[in-house]
Amino acid sequence: MSSDPDLPAPKARPDLEAQPDRERDPDLEALPPPRRPYRRLTLTVMSITLLASLGLGALLMSHAAYALATPEPVSIGSLERFTPEPRWANVYVQGEGTLSARGLRYMRPLSSDSYRLVQVEKNPNLWVEVRVPEEMDTPYFLPPTSFVGRLVPLEEAGIGHAGLEQIVADHGRKPEGAWLLIDGASPAGTRWALALVGLCFAFAAFNGFGLYRVWRPIKLNSPLRQAVGEG
Repeated sequence: MSSDPDLPAPKARPDLEAQPDRERDPDLEALPPPRRPYRRLTLTVMSITLLASLGLGALLMSHAAYALATPEPVSIGSLERFTPEPRWANVYVQGEGTLSARGLRYMRPLSSDSYRLVQVEKNPNLWVEVRVPEEMDTPYFLPPTSFVGRLVPLEEAGIGHAGLEQIVADHGRKPEGAWLLIDGASPAGTRWALALVGLCFAFAAFNGFGLYRVWRPIKLNSPLRQAVGEG
């Protein structure tokens, strides 16, 4: 059906035009504010998750940085004559040396293998962690003399070695300025830290945005809410 050009254009209906704000209702204003127990619980849980994600991500940053290190170990020669410097922190190295006859033995959860923490002969500031398979864990175990792994200051060894510095101190050793060579720890074997750090920061970003939206809800006259209403 075609429109007639002689007919006047339809007028806008006044009831569809923007209406002024309604008058305030004193009865509604007299009502007490609504209780929001779940809102408070949501804020608490999201805040804890945000802080935990950031904390865990920060603890794993050194592992993630090591996962990006060069895949070929850097030779440091004799461990007895090696003097660690800050530039050697978190580096994949290879060295030879003789370990002390006495050391510390400890276990880790979910692992049947044991670990030995032993000082290098004639170099008391350098310790080596050796993983001992279960079938080789005997009183007659002889540690190797060549080591390849991650070199790091003892107090910066990361979450996987939390408390190790205190264990050394409890046995009468002075861990100040001590370095740790984690035998067998390669950058390729630490790439799990990259995914875990990314996941932690994703959780932190998600919860941060959620907290912002809970604290700053969308206003009634905001363009976003109007767009949602029109859709």
